[in-house]
Amino acid sequence: MEPVLSPATLTELRRPRPYPAVSVLTPTHRREPENAQDPVRLRNVLAEAKKRLEHDPAVTRERRSDVADQLDRALAEVDLTHAEEGLVIFAAPGEHQVWSLARTVPERVVLADTFLTRNLVAAQAAERPFWVLSVSSDRVALWSGGDDRVTSARVEGFPLTRDRDNFDAERQQRIGDMPSAFRDEDTRHFLRDADTAMSRVLRTHPRPLYVTGETAALSLLDEIGTVTKDATPLPHGGLAHGTPEAVWQAIGPMIEAENRRNVDTVARRLEAARGSRTFAAGVDEVRQNAEQGRVQLLAVEENYRATVRADDGGVHLVPAESGELDALDDIVDEIVERCLDTGAEVRFVPDGTLGDAQGIAGVLRY
Repeated sequence: MEPVLSPATLTELRRPRPYPAVSVLTPTHRREPENAQDPVRLRNVLAEAKKRLEHDPAVTRERRSDVADQLDRALAEVDLTHAEEGLVIFAAPGEHQVWSLARTVPERVVLADTFLTRNLVAAQAAERPFWVLSVSSDRVALWSGGDDRVTSARVEGFPLTRDRDNFDAERQQRIGDMPSAFRDEDTRHFLRDADTAMSRVLRTHPRPLYVTGETAALSLLDEIGTVTKDATPLPHGGLAHGTPEAVWQAIGPMIEAENRRNVDTVARRLEAARGSRTFAAGVDEVRQNAEQGRVQLLAVEENYRATVRADDGGVHLVPAESGELDALDDIVDEIVERCLDTGAEVRFVPDGTLGDAQGIAGVLRY
């Protein structure tokens, strides 16, 4: 599977490719019995992609063979035993990528000269990713977090471990003198290196940062480094050597509390926008303002999806099962991507939060 979606990665995905750049999307499932259908569904949608290649007169035989081979290679990389809510496969001449998403996607095959990225962007926005940096005197671990889990992040050399030639953490722990481990010069150099590496991560993958460790470790990192200035500290030792489950157990309550505060803030801003006439609601009105770059804050209920038909008069909701050829069943993800592209904040909120706003609402710039 591909790594986290950074601004640089997104720019690379959006660059034009030699036709055809194929995007294959399919819903997947985390649990039984729903996940039993995933292998068949995946094979069928890939077969549809190959059929589209075969019948497209603009695709040469050489490129058809190349892209079909890339689709086969992508299929071989898919691990459905660890599936999430959606799967996206990109294939073009000479390349392929596989993305597993925590947000569902429509089943779709698109042939174009760029990859379809809006579902990736919306999934990342919905997941509210964050970093956890766990610090000790001999190891600094980095964790990538989402809504309900963290995983080990192996970027920029993390996890960092200290040369133990002149270091005996076990002895220090036995004599009850762990804070002294954070007073020697070697430890200062070690944590300064960790701070520098974390700064590089934040430059390429900006996210909220939480820092865990003994109080002495957090104090030293704050003294010698820069990444803690905008980070949220959590005095909790042992997590640099811990498991993802232990890290989530420690950090989860803070994330949940932060999410509740964010929802309350969104509700207040939307209510204020109603009074100042800078409020938009419903998929059609929000989409029009998003296209004009007028949305400052976009709020979307977590499970809100809309299938629409677009024409000169706007967008019109249609039943998801209508089968209309010109229907768009990922219009919400398209709106999310457009809002992010124009500098808007995007917040996903629990279902029912937006009341009569029909699942999607915005605060306008003017």
